[in-house]
Amino acid sequence: MRLRSFYAALSAFLLLTSQFLIPEAAAQAPKTWSSGEILLGLKKLNVLGSALYLAAHPDDENTRLIAYLANGRLVETGYLSCTRGDGGQNLIGPELREGLGVIRTQELLAARRIDGGRQFFTRANDFGFSKTPEETFTIWDKEQVLSDMVWVIRQRRPDVMITRFPPDARAGHGHHTASAMLAIEAFSAAADPKRFPEQLQYVQPWQAKRLLWNTGSFFVKPGEDMSPYFKLDAGGFNPLLGQSYGEIAARSRSQHRSQGFGSSAQRGEAPEYFQLLKGEPAKTDLFDGVDLTWNRVPGGAAIGKMLDEVIRKYDPANPSASVAGLLKVRAALQKLPEVAGFWNDEKREEIDELIYGCLGLNLSAISQETTATPDGKLDVVIEALNRSSVPVKLKWLEVPAIDFSFQTVGNMAKQEVNEQLTNGKPFLKKASITIPAKQSVSQPYWLREAGTIGMYKVPEIVEEFAWPEHPHKGQRIEKREVLGRPENRPVNEVLFAIEVAGVPFYYTKNLQYKSTDPVEGEKYRPLTVVPPVAVNIGGRAYVFADNQPKTVPVTLRAAKAGVKGTLALSLPKGWTAEPASIPFELGAKDAEQTVQFRVQPGAGAAEGKSELRAVATVEGQAYSRGYQTIAYTHIPTQTLFPEAVAPLVKLDLRRKGQEIGYLMGAGDEVPDALRQIGYTVTLLKPEDITDQNLRRFDAVVLGVRAYNTLDRLKTLQPTLLKYVEQGGNLVVQYVVNRGTVLPQIGPYPLTLSTDRVTVENAPVTFLNPTQPLLNTPNKITSKDFEGWVQEQGLYYPSQWDPKYQTVLSSQDPGEKAKESAILVADYGKGHYIYTGLSLFRELPAGVPGAYRILTNMVSLGK
Repeated sequence: MRLRSFYAALSAFLLLTSQFLIPEAAAQAPKTWSSGEILLGLKKLNVLGSALYLAAHPDDENTRLIAYLANGRLVETGYLSCTRGDGGQNLIGPELREGLGVIRTQELLAARRIDGGRQFFTRANDFGFSKTPEETFTIWDKEQVLSDMVWVIRQRRPDVMITRFPPDARAGHGHHTASAMLAIEAFSAAADPKRFPEQLQYVQPWQAKRLLWNTGSFFVKPGEDMSPYFKLDAGGFNPLLGQSYGEIAARSRSQHRSQGFGSSAQRGEAPEYFQLLKGEPAKTDLFDGVDLTWNRVPGGAAIGKMLDEVIRKYDPANPSASVAGLLKVRAALQKLPEVAGFWNDEKREEIDELIYGCLGLNLSAISQETTATPDGKLDVVIEALNRSSVPVKLKWLEVPAIDFSFQTVGNMAKQEVNEQLTNGKPFLKKASITIPAKQSVSQPYWLREAGTIGMYKVPEIVEEFAWPEHPHKGQRIEKREVLGRPENRPVNEVLFAIEVAGVPFYYTKNLQYKSTDPVEGEKYRPLTVVPPVAVNIGGRAYVFADNQPKTVPVTLRAAKAGVKGTLALSLPKGWTAEPASIPFELGAKDAEQTVQFRVQPGAGAAEGKSELRAVATVEGQAYSRGYQTIAYTHIPTQTLFPEAVAPLVKLDLRRKGQEIGYLMGAGDEVPDALRQIGYTVTLLKPEDITDQNLRRFDAVVLGVRAYNTLDRLKTLQPTLLKYVEQGGNLVVQYVVNRGTVLPQIGPYPLTLSTDRVTVENAPVTFLNPTQPLLNTPNKITSKDFEGWVQEQGLYYPSQWDPKYQTVLSSQDPGEKAKESAILVADYGKGHYIYTGLSLFRELPAGVPGAYRILTNMVSLGK
């Protein structure tokens, strides 16, 4: 049996009873079909082919090629990203690591909704930039990532596999190279029954026809002879969509907003080049040797002819006229032999979606709340609407919950409906349901258990799922069923049992919350299952430069009415909290209460970094997770439940100066870190950058990527340099070497590059031990570079004017030393500092040395 989440496990029963279950993508507006899209879908029914694109990260994929394959060649097209991009930077907000990975996952899904591909992942964690595949495979579990890749290949059965990167150093990133190396190995392993045999109870071995490297201009030397490469034109125009594949691709790629990949549309010819890595060469077509017609399925030739007739008779002004023909095709599919299983399942799903579109059906289940608790009640509005003259009857409804009862609306009081859906007349009912008591909170499945630096861990049992009246009630959703999936299965769904011209159909619709924004209009967000109480700790790190107490605010948030209990802090040895515990009572759902503890290190508190945890106890149950909402307009709202912990840092720290002006760039948490160590921080807007305003600051700090994101720095640069010249201290954090708003960011020439030190604890050599940055007001030693996370620094300058002084040197194994992690220059009476050190990562993580180094930077000259 081929396994595709819960629904594949259900398919055997459904096939026997001429039924098919159509799931929808989570948390998005209901899909509607234009006449052109329906005709494109009809044509796709007559194409039986599959392609799988493979790379390392979100935004690595070639969206133009995916758009061309999915909408031009009409083959099933997937993108397998080894990671979720947690190790990248964030251009649109402060989220890093797991939060950024969730954002980038959703950006990929938004991109696929535009270009027509499907999205898959492995369990590999993006641990940050890696210079070699050898290093990557010391951190990733290679065999596990390979297993996940083979699993997706065996599920999706691609005829053609395509890598974004070459399997060598030209890929430019250890993850990139590793993804290509794994693809080469997976190409053969997927066909070998001796490799990962535990998968074969669900899927069968699969041999793709060929594996190709999709090379591009960034891999090819100017003037290189491209004749040895296979070439195709992916720049065609699709009249049914009214766009070229380059235009579709630009919209798709522009969903990667967190990485700043807004793209302009390309129109006209767009050559793509390919080099064979494994399998049979392509001579005239990417799918040479692959039968893309129904002839590849035993008994399928007749179905191809039937579809030709449906397409020929298609009336764009009346798509519902095609339903009768599609029902005949659907009936013929049921008679195909079992060997046609994969394509039978794929095409039946497509047919049922097209029938839904041809009928103009709208089936929805709208929650009246954004959140629910396990065993909590929830009001739901259910709607069914047929916008065609084809006879459609709503037979019955089913919700996978413990209790299901219709409230009195009209004359209905039970699950059986048996109501004809008249053209244009909506069926509306209100329901009250109960979320299963064992329902897990809506934490992304890959974040539910602690993994390693290089790998996510997926629980053995991910969810419990129950259909009250269905043969598969009590279905356990296990690890194997979610591996490769981009996101959780929806919290709850309504099953609509309908008849179309007397033929039974089953459609599931996610339970979602719908609202109307006065600016953006109709918006949807997923229903989220939350714990009864969430515990959020204010601030990211608490830093103690002395033994004075600090206030730690903790915010409690109720997910239901009448939550009461006690809250306490769990602290390491030698630390105390006053009071020891605090009782609380939250009367209403969504009510919040912020309580404050006074935390203080005692004589026995150890120097360095430790951790505090907040724990709420309700009815004998301990809760120690927070509630984090990630909301951006281009993706559905996401909710995370991070552990209610915060770094606790005790360190020897002295500082000079008091007033800091901070101009944010791409978004970071450095201002809060400065406040933690006692500075008064003023967040500046571009209009605040004036000669008079800047004079009051002991130092001005520019946030990460400020010269990439703030266009007004073009005109504000003279004002900033004048501030330095008159005695000010300007600290500039890392700037990406491409896309700067002006060619020169410093008072003297310096050339930015992609140079970095990726080994976070690489040994450091102090080049000028007497440099004030290493001595005042804190003595910086090699100990200050211990315990760093992900990387030591990035985007170091490769060349600089002699007026800049270098401060320290370090390097990754086997490389030359890099001396530009910190460059400092005297300019007039003041000082200019450029640093590529990854302070924006280290400070929120509570790395003691990062606080001492930053303090010396902002204290320079005081």
